[in-house]
Amino acid sequence: MPKHSPSTMFLIAPGIDTETLLVHACESLKSASVMASDFATFVDGPQRSMLLVIQQVIMLADMAVNRALDNLDPQE
Repeated sequence: MPKHSPSTMFLIAPGIDTETLLVHACESLKSASVMASDFATFVDGPQRSMLLVIQQVIMLADMAVNRALDNLDPQE
């Protein structure tokens, strides 16, 4: 079986520091949260509930990324 090689179509430059990666992840999660919330206003019933749960999962991931940023650079 041939070795799997991941696609390099979307590649994060190898030299980017952890803080920069976390900041970009945080911004992406905030955008995804807003998009899920906005989209939830256009649907009803179970689909709306599902979108709001997805938004909650995104918000929890955002909180984790923010905590990781705080751990890298504690604000005292």
